[in-house]
Amino acid sequence: MAANYMRSFSEGCPCDLQLRPPTVIGQFHTLFFAFVRMFFLGVLGFAVYGNEALHFSCDPDKREVNLFCYNQFRPITPQVFWALQLVIVLVPGAFFHLYAACKSIKQEDNLQKSSYSRFYIFSVFLRIILEAVAFWLQIQLFSFRVNAIYMCDVGALGKKFNVTRCMVPEHFEKTIFLIVMYTFTVITAVLCVAEIFEISCRRLGFLKTR
Repeated sequence: MAANYMRSFSEGCPCDLQLRPPTVIGQFHTLFFAFVRMFFLGVLGFAVYGNEALHFSCDPDKREVNLFCYNQFRPITPQVFWALQLVIVLVPGAFFHLYAACKSIKQEDNLQKSSYSRFYIFSVFLRIILEAVAFWLQIQLFSFRVNAIYMCDVGALGKKFNVTRCMVPEHFEKTIFLIVMYTFTVITAVLCVAEIFEISCRRLGFLKTR
């Protein structure tokens, strides 16, 4: 349904401008980004992380301790972080399409004129930087592995004990999901690098410009 809607929108655009990436790899990147990555996050991400806060329990199993330790364990929920990552990474491409629309750039002119190609290459470089920053932040926030036991510092609650043990639900599933999201970030960054290589080949005449 989503594919049909996007195709209809593109075909039904009243202007001569096609708001799609001007490279083959860029179009594959958009397809991978929109359908694989977003579907994986939207459907499987909710299944894995949807009820995490409800099943996160500490010893003693009291609501205030559970909430305090969960907020310490998750400064930001993974779903929110990855959703923000997806939106932010889409911004450079959106700016290019806005620029193309304002300049009435036709699809076949995107890579033929140096000013347009430079702007597009800059947007791709910016996507790579944003993916790299998101990759680093993900490591700082979530690491590469989710342990079954989380040691929580509850000294701020004024309890008799300073550290308590908390059980993390479905920790193995979350570890697998983390690895997959890391892999998606690497794949999208590699696609961006390959897209710059394709643009360079087209500019140098090794590939025919459509």
